[in-house]
Amino acid sequence: MERLERYEILLRQWQGAINLVGKRTLEDVWRRHFLDSAQLLSHVPEMSAGPWVDLGSGAGFPGLVMAILGASDVHLVESDLRKCIFLRQVARETETVVTVHNCRIEEVPVTGAAVISARALAPVARLLELAEPLAREDTIFLFPKGQDVDAELTEAAKYWNITPDRLPSQTATDGVILRWKGLRRHDNVAFDRRDP
Repeated sequence: MERLERYEILLRQWQGAINLVGKRTLEDVWRRHFLDSAQLLSHVPEMSAGPWVDLGSGAGFPGLVMAILGASDVHLVESDLRKCIFLRQVARETETVVTVHNCRIEEVPVTGAAVISARALAPVARLLELAEPLAREDTIFLFPKGQDVDAELTEAAKYWNITPDRLPSQTATDGVILRWKGLRRHDNVAFDRRDP
């Protein structure tokens, strides 16, 4: 808790300089960000060897919280240099071992991820396109999603064979956590690479 409390202090200090999270979410920061991230850990009961890759880490949710709670070999991927500086400072001050990659997701030098997570980054179909080069056959995918989840899954089903578990969110009545293992593209179907 002390490490998470230090994280919260730094988050509030840095929020004035760079937009890390929605301003109104700071009023309920423990539920909206810390608990929302922490709940993912219980959905990875058996961590197999390999990196946990968090795409579009932003302020570190959920990846940095996962590392503080004990996940090992966590890689935070963020293209915004200022946010990477923030992530490194939080990691330093909370004595948390993470690797921060200041690059686009397409340039991440990591493969064979055991877990790939992303929160508030992109629709499911786009996330899978970004995640595919980083994944292996038994990668666990964890994507917290909100009220548009059905539309996102319908779109993703055009390109991918996935059957995610829809786990209830502890922090949002209209939220779910999508979880599944493995990723397989439909045969002969190319993804429209334009950002949705």
